[in-house]
Amino acid sequence: MTEVRCRVIVRGRVQGVFFRDTCEQVAGGLGVRGWVRNRSDGAVEVVAEGSRETVDELLAWCREGPPRARVDRLELTDEPLAGERGFRVRY
Repeated sequence: MTEVRCRVIVRGRVQGVFFRDTCEQVAGGLGVRGWVRNRSDGAVEVVAEGSRETVDELLAWCREGPPRARVDRLELTDEPLAGERGFRVRY
């Protein structure tokens, strides 16, 4: 199974709507490794490592977000694997 790493900038109304906490739960349930954090420009940044299938599932969730979020667009960048362990919210 091929492992991938993807950095995602999620733009829209994505701060103050439990995006990070919910993302952490979804990623953990999928076995995706990495982190999520709020950015100073109002976006949320997600770094995800795992199988292509599970990372794609997390990306599909990111396109919708939690119920109170409004996702306008995702900016995706593939990156080399970095050996992330677990998935966490960065503050």
